Amino acid sequence: MPRYALTLEFDGSPFMGLQRQAHGPSVQQSVEDAAESIVGHPVLLYAAGRTDTGVHARAMRAHIDVERAFDPFRLMEALNARIRPDPIAVVDCVIVPDDWHARFSCLGRAYEYRIINRRAPLTLEAGRAWRIARPLDAAAMHEAAQELVGHHDFTTFRSVHCQAASPLKTLDRLDVRREGDTIIIETAARSFLHHQVRSMVGCLGLVGQGLWSRADLVAARDARDRQKLGHNAPPEGLYFVKAIYPGE
Repeated sequence: MPRYALTLEFDGSPFMGLQRQAHGPSVQQSVEDAAESIVGHPVLLYAAGRTDTGVHARAMRAHIDVERAFDPFRLMEALNARIRPDPIAVVDCVIVPDDWHARFSCLGRAYEYRIINRRAPLTLEAGRAWRIARPLDAAAMHEAAQELVGHHDFTTFRSVHCQAASPLKTLDRLDVRREGDTIIIETAARSFLHHQVRSMVGCLGLVGQGLWSRADLVAARDARDRQKLGHNAPPEGLYFVKAIYPGE
């Protein structure tokens, strides 16, 4: 049974998340329904990550198995035609070995979070970024962020609904930079806890506004208590940007 690796770009605004949900639309359901209409049998989509309601993706890797071979380009074109008008695009489609798995073969994941730092309301970026009107010190945010890099217990930055077996994670990077009015936060790790990125960004936002110090962030980290979280950033500024696999 041929296995196809897909690279998905999507606007998460109208979806309840990537994973199929009983109470609303999902990216998984949209892609599976499109694939089933093409191949004529039920299809399961497996993805590198599980984005929350309102979270976007620039390059989410996923895979499907189908019973007969298709030219990858033609399959990609057919999927994009059937997915419309949902805001999802298959930007790449390749055949992969049977033992390649979008989730379990993944060695690392990267996210980007966008903050627009201005008083004026958002127009073009509405639903695509978090607006913070108060001036932000990006340098202070970056310096504080380094306290979260490495191996830590991220209980404070973990949703109470997180299903991970352990709160221990190794954060490979957490960088903050300013480009004009935009604050860009980039992070990478083998895997993340539920809400971990948004929770880290929310606290860094407090640091940038001068409401928290670097020491406050460390204290929240070491408390290992969700009640000590300063703020959970909204989902609309978060983007899944990369999945890394062996040989890539």
